[in-house]
Amino acid sequence: MTIKVTLEKNLLPPTFFIICILMAIIFNFAYSIYIVTYPTNLLGIIILLLGLYLSKKGSDQFQKADTNINTFDEPDKLITNGLFKYTRNPMYLGFAISLLGVAVILGTIQSLIIFIFFIMITDQWYIKFEEQMMVTKFGSEYKSYMKRTRKWL
Repeated sequence: MTIKVTLEKNLLPPTFFIICILMAIIFNFAYSIYIVTYPTNLLGIIILLLGLYLSKKGSDQFQKADTNINTFDEPDKLITNGLFKYTRNPMYLGFAISLLGVAVILGTIQSLIIFIFFIMITDQWYIKFEEQMMVTKFGSEYKSYMKRTRKWL
């Protein structure tokens, strides 16, 4: 049990994001079922960059507030302004949008499945864990924030 918890806590969201990109690329070469082709797939570059920008802006907001960004460490501040006024998870949303961009660039059903896999794992593992910690730490203030701000979009 200790090993499992340690491994889970060592798989930080940016690492999981990169693993998903690599999985999409590898599965893309295995057996490709194309759903987006050239030149339409080039729109994925814009989507990818938009997602990276969103993640970076969310990260910058944490840095500016001088608060903890590590998923598995205890939260020390509740950020509800800026991007966090519109989504409780702008960095995860940015990663998801970026991964959608990768899926469009690759143009295959396999890469779209990896995108869906990323959202499911992020929602049920990272976000669920973080929100439990936030409720424990900030109580009714965080519950109120949850009511007025969507988890994703």
